[in-house]
Amino acid sequence: MYKNILIPVVLDADNDNQGSFRVAQKLAGDQTKFTILHVMEPIPGFVLAEIPSDILNKAHAEVEKIVSQFSRNLSGSEAKVISGHAGRAIVDYAGKHEIDCIIVASHKPGVGDLFLGSTAARVVRHANCSVHVIR
Repeated sequence: MYKNILIPVVLDADNDNQGSFRVAQKLAGDQTKFTILHVMEPIPGFVLAEIPSDILNKAHAEVEKIVSQFSRNLSGSEAKVISGHAGRAIVDYAGKHEIDCIIVASHKPGVGDLFLGSTAARVVRHANCSVHVIR
């Protein structure tokens, strides 16, 4: 059983975050800590200059609210919102916070994934802990 599980979440309708939570509960021990993580991708500077700061702050607050709601559905969890490129940020977060298992959802790979790679593929290749990929 794992003691510190990281569950990255995506905030779109197509992603089954609840499936990730169910798998996490099955892999957890009695004292397992869960971290529900959302990575906000960086906005290019030329776009950022055109967006009023209050709009950015409201968007960030809304994302934090949604991720916090996810954490209420999983006992023993905390919500975190960070910025960066998803695959790299997830692996870095796991390394810095003694995560022993990452549960990441994946879409069905297509031809584009052979050349670009997906977030789940990057996490699987670079994480120093167990990674469970669900579909």
